[in-house]
Amino acid sequence: MNGTLDAGITTLAPARVHARHIASRADCDAFVENLYDQYGPLLLRYAARLLDGDWHKAEDIFQEAAARAWKRAGFLCTRGEHVRPWLFTVVKNLVVDHHRARRIRPLDWMPAEEPDAVRDGTDSTLTSHVVLEALRDLNERQRTVIQLMYYLGCSVAQAAEHLGVPPGTVKSRAFYAMRALRKALEERGVLGE
Repeated sequence: MNGTLDAGITTLAPARVHARHIASRADCDAFVENLYDQYGPLLLRYAARLLDGDWHKAEDIFQEAAARAWKRAGFLCTRGEHVRPWLFTVVKNLVVDHHRARRIRPLDWMPAEEPDAVRDGTDSTLTSHVVLEALRDLNERQRTVIQLMYYLGCSVAQAAEHLGVPPGTVKSRAFYAMRALRKALEERGVLGE
């Protein structure tokens, strides 16, 4: 009888867990739908104001904030009046991250070249030679982190795994390596001081 009872429990338990999961997902979806209705226009205007009127980026920021709210819907549903400040904080932080990313990698518009223009390539060859020479001035750790992150395109986490060091150490090494490279290039007259 124990075997029959145990078999009955094991077959019913997963069904109950699955039903709870579906109800939970439905609750999350309802929560996000309510979030859109209640806070959507406010958060969009707030994000657009922080982004100097860029409504397309504001919509992207709001979508990301909604996705984060959906992931934390179980927690946020119980917070009641604390949802609004949380949402505004998330939107503000996403905008700050966007501005930081733009500062690091600004969008530069390249002028269109004349179709008949002939590219000499001498300048780029000389610049490459000077950069390689400047890289030789760096120590092995600095060269390795620059190679991993900037030439091979590894993320901080990938470089940390490859080097066997924490991600913070990779960030620090990259910062000091780029500073040393900049100094070496300034000494060679490639970068303005």
